[in-house]
Amino acid sequence: MTKQDASRRIEKLRKEIDHHRYLYHVLDSQEISDAALDSLKHELVQLERQFPDLLTPDSPSQRVGGKPLKGYTKVTHSKPVLSLEDAFSHGEIADWQERNEKLLHRKIPGYYCELKFDGLSIVLTYENGLLIRGATRGDGRVGEDVTQNLRTIESIPLRLDLSHIKRPPKIIEVRGEVVMPKKAFNEFNRSRAKKKLPLFANPRNAAAGSIRQLDPKLAAERKLDCVIFDLITDLGQRTHAQAHELAAQLGFKTSRYNEEVKNVAGAAAYLKKWESKRQQLPYNTDGAVIVVNTIADERALGSVGKSDRWMIAYKFAAEQATTRVEDIIVQVGRTGALTPVAVLAPVRLAGTTVSRATLHNEDEIKRLDIRVGDTVIVQKAGDIIPDVVQVLIALRTGKEKPFHFPKKCPICGSPVVRPAGEVAHYCTNKACFAQEVGSLIHFVSKKGFDIDGLGDKIVEQLMRAGLVRTPADFFSLTREDLAPLERFAEKSAENLLEAIKTSKHITLPKFMYSLGIRHVGEGTALVLARRYRTIEELSRASAEELEVIHEIGPIVARSVADWFARDKNRKLLADLKTRGIRPVPVAAAARTQLTGKTFVITGTMPETREAIADRIRTAGGTVSGSVSSKTDFVVAGQEPGSKLAKAHSLGVRVLSYTELMKLLGKRS
Repeated sequence: MTKQDASRRIEKLRKEIDHHRYLYHVLDSQEISDAALDSLKHELVQLERQFPDLLTPDSPSQRVGGKPLKGYTKVTHSKPVLSLEDAFSHGEIADWQERNEKLLHRKIPGYYCELKFDGLSIVLTYENGLLIRGATRGDGRVGEDVTQNLRTIESIPLRLDLSHIKRPPKIIEVRGEVVMPKKAFNEFNRSRAKKKLPLFANPRNAAAGSIRQLDPKLAAERKLDCVIFDLITDLGQRTHAQAHELAAQLGFKTSRYNEEVKNVAGAAAYLKKWESKRQQLPYNTDGAVIVVNTIADERALGSVGKSDRWMIAYKFAAEQATTRVEDIIVQVGRTGALTPVAVLAPVRLAGTTVSRATLHNEDEIKRLDIRVGDTVIVQKAGDIIPDVVQVLIALRTGKEKPFHFPKKCPICGSPVVRPAGEVAHYCTNKACFAQEVGSLIHFVSKKGFDIDGLGDKIVEQLMRAGLVRTPADFFSLTREDLAPLERFAEKSAENLLEAIKTSKHITLPKFMYSLGIRHVGEGTALVLARRYRTIEELSRASAEELEVIHEIGPIVARSVADWFARDKNRKLLADLKTRGIRPVPVAAAARTQLTGKTFVITGTMPETREAIADRIRTAGGTVSGSVSSKTDFVVAGQEPGSKLAKAHSLGVRVLSYTELMKLLGKRS
């Protein structure tokens, strides 16, 4: 960037930042998130550092703003360290209160709110007032003994002040979070950069890495802190608030941002306040914990599954950042669909470096009015690939270039069409390399044959070597075929061949899914597998016969019938049978409370989404990838993204993972 270009960019950034500053601080209004505005400020500071003579006194940048690891001993916790149920809306907090009050048969008198700092959860044990052990949470039952590293943290007392306790017990245990303050994290990464060492992604990783490395001297250099949030031992506390007070009297550092409230309305006000002020905190936080304040009520409520009923974690909104669109490229999938992807200037987002974002289709590009060269707000929530949520039009220079869908496939050069009534463009060449390799990757994916060791690059390597052209070819591979290829040592070749052999024992629904029949996802495959006991039975069904099945519409029926009518596909089925593939039938589904209900799963869960989807389908429900007015439930985990917002806007009921498991256990 030339100095002239930088001058123009700096001027536009200053105007944009000042505009949003005025909205937020003067008019109490907001058009973009705090995170997005911080990202713009960061870009401005970076440019001013690069061109210091362009810095002026009126620049916004000049404002003064307020699993156990090898090498460690395993530790079994005296009490299970349970996880937290997550909530993503104030409505879910209200539902949580309602469930608890039904269990107690009375109103809950109050709550205790505390910020959930982003660090490493630990358990500290004191004997006769002396620190004897510090352990990580681990899997909740067994952690790692990291006492020597924890002893280097100044805020962790080596001896407790027991003067306030009349009859102190021999053993006192507390729970806390080891955190690295933002300032210390930045200094730490700058130091590593000078030494040309890899940088840590975020303060949480830095804190965890510091405690889990084996040299206490290194831990001592990293300026870690520890905030205690629970007193496990009974010292006479009657409320959670008193537990914090007692912890402070014992000599522990507790959070000064906590607050005792009378009801969920008070909790909602607390959440709203800190969601907007969290950037001002010395530590990273991704939410807050709402706790039933009375200890007697906590004991009465107890726990369910892996979480306590008496507390819930509220997750703050997804993190956002601004960056520039350097290019827009097109990827071709197994169905021939062309997907536009924005190539971004790398930006830190939710603890990772983001350089690409999906643009979905032509209609989405038009809606955003996105162009190459634009400054955009990107958001990473529940989805792996980030989304572009807004284009900052005011930052345009006039050099931005509109994007037009290609008329020819970028892989094979064949004509591209957009069928009437569809949003996607398609490559018309069924023999396109991208489609063929995509089909093979789909066949061996976790939802299909689930062949461990056959990643995308390996599949493409086998295809380019001429060893695999159709899915049946996977089952004819030999050690001699693999030996000459890169990445295939003798052991890795043996492991892959064994994984391929094991994958032959596949259920009929997964087999149907692996075939890649258009419009046949996991749910539809299960519906068909319950109606037809073998693939041969299904192959003889007409479109008219298929359409009679509940949940199978005319488009899906025609797609399935057409697939089995093609000679190429019939040959594939025959070849797979010859190679010993005998799909195992599934039992007809018993009628449950979930029968006929449509679910959407979003966010991070305690188990894989595939496993949860299988549970739902086994109980008679269906799983969709998008939220609509026909959706019955949205199952939301951590960082659920836009699907949760859409569920709330449509009035769709939202379930936590724990609530879904409870629902799955009920029969109608």
